[in-house]
Amino acid sequence: MPLNPEHILLPFAPAALPPGPWLVFAPHADDETFGMGGTLLKASKQGVEAHVIVLTDGALGGERRDLVQIRQREAEAAAQLLGLTSLTCWTEPDRQLEQSEGLADRIAVFISRLAPASVFFPGPMEIHPDHRAAGFAVWAGLQQVYQLNVIRPLAIAYEISVQNPINFCIDITEEMANKEAVMAVYASQNSENNYPELVIALNKTRTLSLAPEVGYAEGFFQFSEKDLSISLREMTHHMIDLYL
Repeated sequence: MPLNPEHILLPFAPAALPPGPWLVFAPHADDETFGMGGTLLKASKQGVEAHVIVLTDGALGGERRDLVQIRQREAEAAAQLLGLTSLTCWTEPDRQLEQSEGLADRIAVFISRLAPASVFFPGPMEIHPDHRAAGFAVWAGLQQVYQLNVIRPLAIAYEISVQNPINFCIDITEEMANKEAVMAVYASQNSENNYPELVIALNKTRTLSLAPEVGYAEGFFQFSEKDLSISLREMTHHMIDLYL
């Protein structure tokens, strides 16, 4: 049996922005910028409402006692530069994020109240456990919202630190310089690792199947309504099967 060709695994042209308003779930303050900062900047230029929820307090992202407050201020500064409509910071414990029923319920309530057209969350094949836990929790919350049959926002996974399966890309070539400026705001985290350099490399890699004039891109996976009828764990196996 022949394996899937490249066009099944990668988009060969950039896509238009998904419909707004947007609701973006970030495990930590900085993930929204590292993962999809260029797309958020493009959305702001096009007048798309974008709301971000930071799930954890970020307390374990360094040694400073006042790190939670520092990361809060960094997130607020980044939100201004990104042109976000709103920023909400929850206080789930850093590196202890779980796909609990309570967290899924809270997420479902927020989605129902805001009624976004598109909901973004980290891809299921991220390395950091909080990234994966965030994806599973948002998936469970979206399933609750779908069961109510009042709103059915698009479910879209984004990449933060590593490549995940994707089915569309956003061209962020024009936004890349500004994305780098926003990433620099997160000085508390950039002192722990050279995250901007790694993110730039990921965004460059995502142009592999795109036209030469696309200098940088961010990758996403948009799930179907049918996909939301199964668990994210099962859906992840289906995504992996595309490569086998």
